[in-house]
Amino acid sequence: MSWLRFLNRSLLFAGAAILLLACGSGPNFAPVEDLHSPPERVPEYYVVRSGDTLFSIAFRYGLDFRGLASANGIGRGYAIYPGQKLRLDDSSSSARATAPVASSSPESSSSNALSKPKKPAASVANKQRTTPPPERVITPISTWLWPSEGTIVRGFNSSQYAHKGIDIAGKLEQPVTAAAAGVVVYAGSGLVGYGKLLIVKHNDRYLSAYAHNNRLLVKEGETVRQGQTIAKMGDTGTDSVKLHFEIREDGKPINPVKLLPKRN
Repeated sequence: MSWLRFLNRSLLFAGAAILLLACGSGPNFAPVEDLHSPPERVPEYYVVRSGDTLFSIAFRYGLDFRGLASANGIGRGYAIYPGQKLRLDDSSSSARATAPVASSSPESSSSNALSKPKKPAASVANKQRTTPPPERVITPISTWLWPSEGTIVRGFNSSQYAHKGIDIAGKLEQPVTAAAAGVVVYAGSGLVGYGKLLIVKHNDRYLSAYAHNNRLLVKEGETVRQGQTIAKMGDTGTDSVKLHFEIREDGKPINPVKLLPKRN
């Protein structure tokens, strides 16, 4: 029986060694940044919540805000309200047909009037303000500027939009600046994985986003200049101090490095 006791003891030590090796390799948790990835399936409908804007909803699901507005009969003011049911579709050809094709085309100031969507009378009294800013004349984008100093610690990944922008490392409270002139169309922390987020609309084709900020220095509806400090870098919604920066063209993420000037 001694050989059986020896065999059992050997197996026990072997199992303990395997367990220690497994523990030493660390848990295989998904990184926080992966929260940026869009849902595998975009739901057919979305019910507007307080704090949402048409732009933040389109951004969340990778949709063109013009097509989303057109699919739901929303005018150029892009006004929405809590409880409103939106069809998550941006395939409307009419939105693209009326929108400027060139990225440098300034927006017309004739679209300043807000268009109010039809809503049930009972909801008017309880409606909270989620109206995005009026349209403004925006300077054409001739060049883009880097939104912050620092090293890129994670690059753009076009595969299934696994990482829809770039991460720039920095220090807490480091300035974050507007990459181009535009209007702030979202300022808040309602998008999971982005922390304190700003979205700036530059024209009918381009949006830029600035995530994980420690502080937001501008509000929705505010016009910002290129190079203006709009936030302070932080680590909200992530695991280290950095800026997550995205550029969306017609609602789809593109590699910001292709538009930003080359660094020495």
